[in-house]
Amino acid sequence: MHMSDGLINAPTSLLFGAVAAAGLAIALWRARTELDERTAPMAGLVAAFVFALQMVNFPILPGVSGHVLGGALAAILVGPYTGALCLAIVLIVQALLFADGGLSALGANITNIALIGVATGYGIAVALRPLLRGRTRGRGLAVVSFTAALAAVVAASAGFLLEYAIGGASTTSLGTVAAYLLGTHVLIGVGEGIVTAATVAAVARARPDLVYLLRTAPRPAPAPASDVAA
Repeated sequence: MHMSDGLINAPTSLLFGAVAAAGLAIALWRARTELDERTAPMAGLVAAFVFALQMVNFPILPGVSGHVLGGALAAILVGPYTGALCLAIVLIVQALLFADGGLSALGANITNIALIGVATGYGIAVALRPLLRGRTRGRGLAVVSFTAALAAVVAASAGFLLEYAIGGASTTSLGTVAAYLLGTHVLIGVGEGIVTAATVAAVARARPDLVYLLRTAPRPAPAPASDVAA
């Protein structure tokens, strides 16, 4: 979801602008541990793919649009820190060149989509990663990706509700906004889950070594050698 200018007041915009700047600084520092010559091109492809998906949006509330966010998709494929940077770049380009999302709301949009969405999607994916075993690993990866994407979308919309509760500039009650926003974003999350599951599964079938969630999975401990009778 993208916020336009005027939905939250200036102090709240500044607060979450600072949160976004701090989060991206950490992501920029830690992304070096996720990228190498082999995986860096994947980050560019993910950013371009998410950019294309986010250009298809529809109105939810006055000044708020809904669309695929891509947080879980980016985190699963390229890692949480690189994923956050990819989404932040997409949001900045959209705000500056396409007027999609207000400039004063850019920090809040980055916080919701690039930080909260990515962190939630990756956290859910890691929590469910032990399910990826044996012959059902491919199917399991699709289920994990779907669940992570759905949770990420709902969490990002909850981030907006927090910002609106702190400094909403509209007269619409928080309860009314929450009921409508969360309801619509559950539906958006289902759609995003399907897109994420299909995309991650396709990449994993072709190049599982490029899927960050699989590449960083803990290796099973070797079975202990049986004692040999003397």
